[in-house]
Amino acid sequence: MTETLLALVADYGTVALMLTTFLSCLALPVPASLAMLAAGGFVAAGDLSGPLVAAAAFGGAVLGDQVGYGAGRFGSGLVNRMAQRPGRGAALRTASQELNAKGAHLVFYSRWLVSPLGPYVNFAAGAMGLHWPRFLLADIAGEAVWVLIYVGLGILFAGNITLLADILGSLSGLLAALAVALGAGLWLRRSARQHRKEP
Repeated sequence: MTETLLALVADYGTVALMLTTFLSCLALPVPASLAMLAAGGFVAAGDLSGPLVAAAAFGGAVLGDQVGYGAGRFGSGLVNRMAQRPGRGAALRTASQELNAKGAHLVFYSRWLVSPLGPYVNFAAGAMGLHWPRFLLADIAGEAVWVLIYVGLGILFAGNITLLADILGSLSGLLAALAVALGAGLWLRRSARQHRKEP
């Protein structure tokens, strides 16, 4: 898979990179981070233009995020049906309020720090009604950080792309798992408090 991806980036350049980041933001199993590292390596070798690589990766990622947000927004009927079930309406309203209050931070960090969660945050943000301008601004800022980190590291470590990709992938997966565990723990704590308050 790595060799195929590197060949695609080498042959099709920024078009392959843009398509890869777009698909990865829709939760499809394509290695966008590796593609950006590889593209950075090609920039270091003088085979690709740095600004074009950054623009392609950024454009594909932001476009994919917007599609995911839109899918969540138009699929929000499922969330509304869940809210009608006894005992779930209050929890969903609380989650929606929390997302609107703190959602921009979650969107920003899920672009680059815990990027495996990013596609799911897109859908949740749309489904739970995070205001689109706030989503868009946080998305743009977070994707800019993601692209700068990975393309920049590809330029700096052009000779060790595969090793660097393995290290960063493991680190990103670990951070995502910790974020999910922390989120689940906070949700359980909040649920337990609400349960104790109920008569």
